Amino acid sequence: MTTSVIAACGAAPTTPGGGTESGDSKAASATSAQDLGGLDKLVDAAKKEGQLNTIALPPDWANYGEIIKAFEAKYGIKVVNDNPDGSSQDEINAVKTLKGQGRAPDVLDLGSAFALSGAQEGLFAPYKVQSWDKIPDGQKEPGGAWFYDYGGYVSIGCDAKRVKSCPETFADLLKPEYKGKVALNGDPTKAGAAFAGVYAASLANQGSFDDIQPGIDFFKKLKQNGNFNPVEATPATVEKGETPITIDWDYLQASYAKEFASKGVDWKIVIPSDGQYANFYSQAINKWAPHPAAARLWQEFLYSAEGQNLWLKGYARPVLLPSMQQDGSADAALVAQLPKVEGTPAFPTPDQVNKAKEVLASGWGAAVSG
Repeated sequence: MTTSVIAACGAAPTTPGGGTESGDSKAASATSAQDLGGLDKLVDAAKKEGQLNTIALPPDWANYGEIIKAFEAKYGIKVVNDNPDGSSQDEINAVKTLKGQGRAPDVLDLGSAFALSGAQEGLFAPYKVQSWDKIPDGQKEPGGAWFYDYGGYVSIGCDAKRVKSCPETFADLLKPEYKGKVALNGDPTKAGAAFAGVYAASLANQGSFDDIQPGIDFFKKLKQNGNFNPVEATPATVEKGETPITIDWDYLQASYAKEFASKGVDWKIVIPSDGQYANFYSQAINKWAPHPAAARLWQEFLYSAEGQNLWLKGYARPVLLPSMQQDGSADAALVAQLPKVEGTPAFPTPDQVNKAKEVLASGWGAAVSG
């Protein structure tokens, strides 16, 4: 998600369900609910653990606040959400530094680049939810190490009461009237939303999925002419007017518009025609999850019609939406409220994402420093 510093390591907690020995060893090796005797057996094992550790899930991000409450109410399992404003990199760091501790994250919600790198490092436990076959090929790791959950489009958000004429394209963002106003949601070398913003800028400037450098060059120019604002965009900075123009996922921008309508903020959203970029986030299970059954039950909940519609309620496009529209389980009213976009989205391949991540890591700091 956004960028934050991971909390300092400490002793493992001793609360029920939080110790390092609480996990079911059979659940830890289960690659499907069937391995435990079916979903009911998985529910029983998860309830026995009594806790689920999540990380980097802001309550206003894709409706995660309601999703967590719904899971707790349905199963009576306590959810402990660490570092809610953390980044995808913070999640990876937590898996490594908290290994063996009861407060390590059980599950992860990662930008695609970080899901790929984490899988390559062997950090995830393979698991296939009951709706696995409905997740399109190419939107899941074949062995179950990670699988797309929800996605959206990079968009430009603008406070129409503070900005006289809101930008509609990446090219517009270079106009002198936007001096000090344009912000990203985090550091693109650490946060998936910001990474997507640079990728979209590349597509808007003769780049491609194979070449993110024009996006880096764009932000360098934005920095040089004084328009780039290094403040990390959050709901708080938007409400205060610190980041009147933000480049972020459309579902986050849409939630801002709804949230701030009663607070005097007229938040306008546009998906830029010159840099149309869409992608998904990914779910994964920590290979050393202290609550392995609860981790797997969480995935089953998220990939049920209930869980997918809760993401949809947060303006995000759940990965199972096409199949749910076919079988009638998608909430039509929620589909109708999604930000409108033209055309069919294309997605970078894993190799293209990895290459882009490497290029960003070596060039971003120099481009926007000073």
